[in-house]
Amino acid sequence: MIVVTGATGNVGRELVRTLAADGTRVTATSRRIADGDVPQDVRAWPADLADAESLRAVLDGADALFLHDGGLSAHLLDVPHLMDVAKAGGVRRVVLLSSLGVATRPESASHGGIGRAIDEAVRQSGLEWTILRPNGFHTNAFAWVESVRTQRTVAAPFGDVGLPTVDPADIAAVAAVALREDGHAGQTYELTGPALMTPRQQAAALGTAVGEPVRFIELSRDEGRAHLLRFMPEPVADTTLDVLGAPTPAEQRVSPDIERVTGRTPGTFADWARRHAAMFR
Repeated sequence: MIVVTGATGNVGRELVRTLAADGTRVTATSRRIADGDVPQDVRAWPADLADAESLRAVLDGADALFLHDGGLSAHLLDVPHLMDVAKAGGVRRVVLLSSLGVATRPESASHGGIGRAIDEAVRQSGLEWTILRPNGFHTNAFAWVESVRTQRTVAAPFGDVGLPTVDPADIAAVAAVALREDGHAGQTYELTGPALMTPRQQAAALGTAVGEPVRFIELSRDEGRAHLLRFMPEPVADTTLDVLGAPTPAEQRVSPDIERVTGRTPGTFADWARRHAAMFR
């Protein structure tokens, strides 16, 4: 059995579907989850990553664990305790959803510090581990749903700075392979999309997907920061803006790891926009 934490998130939801479609026994867990949130034959089990003991019953009898890094709640995780609970339940393999920022922004407390501590705890767990380090997600564009629907606009800073954002479905595909197959223990995979994409180009791709032009509005850094501070702490917002506005060469590198692990070419932002066009109409 495979336990998927963060099962209602962008990656976890795709991973649960991928595993269930192949007949794998899956338990999907997050703080708020119900049977209606998961495919048929998948067990839904509410638990809180910030409370390792709440996962003890979930992990009992499991073989493998997909561990979400906690996102904005990462600082609340006791990962060494989580790993002990996993081992006690019989888990022998863990795949961690980390972040590229752990490697590219080591000086950042939000990206490098907390993330690095989580990575290290997994490495020192005594389990077979694989670490996934994705770049920004295509699904970050969901923040523009309302403005595209009502005004046919996208507003963002750094309109002409490109990053190789990645489809969560491709991250899930790599996770599924690493969870079920041998040969990935001790590996760290950088997961990106197939090409650099700017916010201005994303707006154009959304326009193509919905069938009407979508106008791009350039925000200043300060305007972008004010927007981000509505749903993330200052250190996270500031590092995010640094990545968006002045990416390092490593943050703009297109990685071959998705194709190498799964045998499939990563999906483009335009592909993703077409699949989700109904949400933006």
